[in-house]
Amino acid sequence: MSETGLFRVDMDGHVAWLVLNRPEKRNAMGLEFFLELAEHFRRFDEDQEVRAVVVKGEGKSFTAGLDLSALAALVQAQGADAREKLRQFILQGQASMTAVEKCRKPVIAAVHGHCIGGGVDLLCACDLRLASRDAVFSVRETRLALVADLGTLQRLPYIVGDSAFRDLVFTGRDFSADEAKEMSFLTRLCEDREALYAEAGDLARQIAAHSPLAIQGVKDTLRFSREYGPQAGLEYVAQKNAAILISEDLMEAVQAFMQKRQPEFKGK
Repeated sequence: MSETGLFRVDMDGHVAWLVLNRPEKRNAMGLEFFLELAEHFRRFDEDQEVRAVVVKGEGKSFTAGLDLSALAALVQAQGADAREKLRQFILQGQASMTAVEKCRKPVIAAVHGHCIGGGVDLLCACDLRLASRDAVFSVRETRLALVADLGTLQRLPYIVGDSAFRDLVFTGRDFSADEAKEMSFLTRLCEDREALYAEAGDLARQIAAHSPLAIQGVKDTLRFSREYGPQAGLEYVAQKNAAILISEDLMEAVQAFMQKRQPEFKGK
């Protein structure tokens, strides 16, 4: 286990649990949050021992979203310099969410309680989203006279579809875990927090048991294909497989199948 300011990292084999660890502020997101979040995911990306990441929140809520006290100090300041600081704040928040999305390791969000505003931005950057039935979500920015600017407007339509997306972002309304599952925002729905973490852990370990070369190749190809289209994605995966198919992991998979045992992949 390691702690760095607003987060705690717990390791379970090849699974890293990133814990939002500011429960007294409902895990609200300020500048330091974004800086640390990006740094953690850069480390996860580089660490060969990490094959999957689970993000969860300590305390009563997953996250209350943006720390409004930090934002108030920025928006109340006057002058060009103040506007530039606000722009840099937004860009840093965007960079942190992009670091989550571009991390080569699959990222699973395990949500309980409230997940508001910036929390939805974070979930949109994750690969899989699980929640307990008490979870409540909201793209709250509209109700605060803001435009969501950390990735929800760019990523959420691909997850839930255009019609459901516009409903959520125009109204800023709360929506339940049941509704989130119905619109495919959630991958799995769990009865309570205990079941949520058990399910997230099982899913992460299942992913981590596969060849990291294959899993990371799948995630990279999915992102590339979304950005550049099906044909470019087909050409990209052909090139990628040509590079990684001849691997120790592939030989291990074949031998394990012939020997009727579970493979032990090393990412080589």
